Amino acid sequence: MTSTDFREPVSSKGPRVRAVPAVTRAVAILRLLGRSSEPMTLKSISQELDMVTSTCLHILRALVEEGLVKVDPGTKRYGLGVGMLALARSVIESSPFPALVQPILDKLSSKWNVTAIGVEVTGLDHMVVLALSRSTAPFRLHVDVGSRFPALISATGRLVAAYSELSEADVERRFKSLRWDQPPDIDAWRKDVQAVRRKGFSLDRGNYINGISLVAVPVFDSKGRMTHSLVAAGLSDQLSGTQSQALAKDMQEESQAISQLLTARN
Repeated sequence: MTSTDFREPVSSKGPRVRAVPAVTRAVAILRLLGRSSEPMTLKSISQELDMVTSTCLHILRALVEEGLVKVDPGTKRYGLGVGMLALARSVIESSPFPALVQPILDKLSSKWNVTAIGVEVTGLDHMVVLALSRSTAPFRLHVDVGSRFPALISATGRLVAAYSELSEADVERRFKSLRWDQPPDIDAWRKDVQAVRRKGFSLDRGNYINGISLVAVPVFDSKGRMTHSLVAAGLSDQLSGTQSQALAKDMQEESQAISQLLTARN
């Protein structure tokens, strides 16, 4: 099985926000524990995050007190606590998108043998994975619900650029901070963005991840703003140009249906 890195996260240089060190460190600890396959010691957490051990311990104690982190009294190892479930449930319940999109992703994944992903676009800085359905193909993307990526990366990034009001200077600045396996030059990328406006979908063929093709279509709200996207990922040598076009058409029909459902609920 081929394992493919989806590169989470790469920060983009958006508007500056005054840092709150304790909050930033607490979030970093939660993300680290979320990525870890097993509980971690205080030493391993502080070393991984390059954090002073005493500072790390104080933050961990606060997170344990709030139920967001748990600690095994015997091994002194830390992991995410059940308090995270309540927060996650609140996010899911406040957004109908994950529940509405999951059957669609399952259908696309089964029909086309692709990994199908439902993404929320959070402003112009990041996109967040809210739902996914994995394929049976012999590769695995390192992406899970909650993964974050720069808003302009890959196929969805071309959609964001096409349907946003970013200035040319802002686009170029953000584009330069992105990481690709085979980076497109900005002129070719701009042509792709122009094609998105004509076709209504985007294709990344091996730029973001070598050997992987990604197809993305936008999901709009009642005011015509792109709020989400549907993404399909498959091996490039098993997803020809003709197949990608047919897949994109199928995905566009599904995105129109989910746009209508989201609009009806608002």
